[in-house]
Amino acid sequence: MSLRVPLRRPLVTASLLLGLALTPLLSAGATVELAGVKLEDRATVAGAPLVLNGAGVRYKAVFKVYTAGLYLSTKADTPEAVLAAPGPKRLAITMLRDIDSGELGKLFSRGMEDNMDRAAFSKLIPGVMRMSQVFSDHKQLKEGETFVIDWVPGTGTVLTVKGAVQGEPFKEPEFFNALMRIWLGKKPADFRLKEALLGKAP
Repeated sequence: MSLRVPLRRPLVTASLLLGLALTPLLSAGATVELAGVKLEDRATVAGAPLVLNGAGVRYKAVFKVYTAGLYLSTKADTPEAVLAAPGPKRLAITMLRDIDSGELGKLFSRGMEDNMDRAAFSKLIPGVMRMSQVFSDHKQLKEGETFVIDWVPGTGTVLTVKGAVQGEPFKEPEFFNALMRIWLGKKPADFRLKEALLGKAP
C-alpha cells in the first residue's frame, strides 16, 4: 500500500500541469457564432493582439444583411471609449445575403455624413469618394464574403475586401472614427447592432 502513494502523486500533478498548459491553447481557438458565421474571439492587427469587444447582426427590416465584429486591445462599452481606445482596431463584416456593393458604399458614405458635422465631413470627402469607388468596383458582395476595416497607428485605415487589401491606406486619423460612427454614432445603421458591438446583452 505504501508504494502506491508516491506513484499516484506525480500522476495527479502531471495531469494538473497538463490541464493548465492546455487551457490557453483551448481558449485561444474559441469562436462566437452568429447567424451561422463563426467569429474568432481574438485577432492580430499589425502584430498587436486584439479581443472581440462585441458582435452582432445588421438587420434591414426583418432581413439579416451581415454580421459585424469589433476588435480592440481592451474592452470598451461606450462609443467614446471605442474611439479613444489606443492601438490597432478592427471591424470585420461577413455578408449574410448578396448585395450590390456600390449601393453599400453609398450607404456607408451617408452613414458617415449623418454622424458628423458638415465641416468635419467635408475634410474627408476625398477619402469617402475613394472608398465608395472601391465598393463600386466590386459590383457585388455575395453571401459569405467579407470585408475588414483596420486602424493601424502610423499607417491609417486599411480596407480589405474579399481577402485583398484595397489600395493605399486612408491616412486621415479621423477617417476610421468616422467609419465607426456608421455603427456607433448617434444615428447608427442599426441600434441593436450598436449595442451588440459595445458588448451589451440584447
